Amino acid sequence: MAAEPPTFSVVVPTRGREASLARCLRALARLHYPRDLYEVIVVDDGSTTPPDSVVEEVASRMSVRAIRQAHRGPAAARNAGVRRAKGRYLAFTDDDCMPTPSWLRAFADCFADGDVSAVGGHTRNVLRGNPCSAASQDLVDYLYSHYNNGNRATFLTSNNLAVRADVLMRVGLFDESFPLPAGEDREFVARLVRQGYKAVYSPDAVVDHAHELGPRSFWRQHFRYGRGAFHFHRVNAESNGTRVRLERPRFYFELLRRPFDRADMDARLTAAALLGVSQIANAAGYFFEKATSALEDHQR
Repeated sequence: MAAEPPTFSVVVPTRGREASLARCLRALARLHYPRDLYEVIVVDDGSTTPPDSVVEEVASRMSVRAIRQAHRGPAAARNAGVRRAKGRYLAFTDDDCMPTPSWLRAFADCFADGDVSAVGGHTRNVLRGNPCSAASQDLVDYLYSHYNNGNRATFLTSNNLAVRADVLMRVGLFDESFPLPAGEDREFVARLVRQGYKAVYSPDAVVDHAHELGPRSFWRQHFRYGRGAFHFHRVNAESNGTRVRLERPRFYFELLRRPFDRADMDARLTAAALLGVSQIANAAGYFFEKATSALEDHQR
């Protein structure tokens, strides 16, 4: 007799993006997975208008419910969903993402290996005509290739992530002390791996990402990532009992070199320029947060 597929609870934090959430939920309703073996928990993080009508639209097609909290950020929203989840496995995505039909099946296949505690999937930018959105995904793709080697992963993002529920409860929830929605997912995966649990990357667990970015929002996003990176490195160093260590120059050289593998020269130059801007913004955010934290520590 074949083993019954595992049960999943899919947690989707959202705030004020009803149209994006609707696309996400429609995609989740189309999953090729037994309907009675997954539930979707939408956590509204203090939207002005609750997304009740969006949730009701798909309620007849899958098990879905919405809960509300005062605005506390996506880490707290994910944790609120986890506390109400019933599944043996927890899957996370964002409201601007659309999981492909085989998403949960790919996660389930990975968890068939009893040593695997967390799985991160492949995220695709679907806004191909938007160079800023494409560059942001280029950066994530590079980080995945840099940190995830062989059958082990250390860098996975929370818009395409699944974790064994029992392991998550032992490792601990997402760290809500991170001041911005940046870095808390990286810290969670680092903590899980540090405690001896195995994380892997699955290219078959695919999510389509539609995050519209312009020059200003691109800068703000990567400045925020830099601020989150400061807190990640500080927390990680304290946990490991080591000093904060940043990447070597070769890391940045390889990042900026990647676009030049493309055939289109204009696309190469645009992508390389935007990746360079992303790293300037990231560094600015990192040192801004470092100076701010030092001032706060001095004033205490």
